[in-house]
Amino acid sequence: MARSDALIDKIRKLGAKQKLAALLKFTSEPDPAVRSEVAIALGQIPTYDSGMALIPLLRDSDPMVRAAAATSAADINAKHCEEYVKKLAFADSDPNVRLVAKAAFDRLKTNLV
Repeated sequence: MARSDALIDKIRKLGAKQKLAALLKFTSEPDPAVRSEVAIALGQIPTYDSGMALIPLLRDSDPMVRAAAATSAADINAKHCEEYVKKLAFADSDPNVRLVAKAAFDRLKTNLV
């Protein structure tokens, strides 16, 4: 548990500093709480590459990670993630993910580039 807490703290700092390359190293961590935090941190970096890094997290096996990734995609207006978020909004197996993704999808649809 202490390792995960330390990683989450580090990920939050990397997100605040917009260190995309450093964040990418944590996208395949076994702990879903860590991957979820990576998704949240990516939502602080409004670049195309950050959006691309969200795509595998939008397809993650853990619902908490998928929900965080959907929100982050909307936060950075990642139009290239829109179809993935739409799929979560209307077809995800987890009702909470559907709810969060629907809100994110609505934001993506209405945000103008």
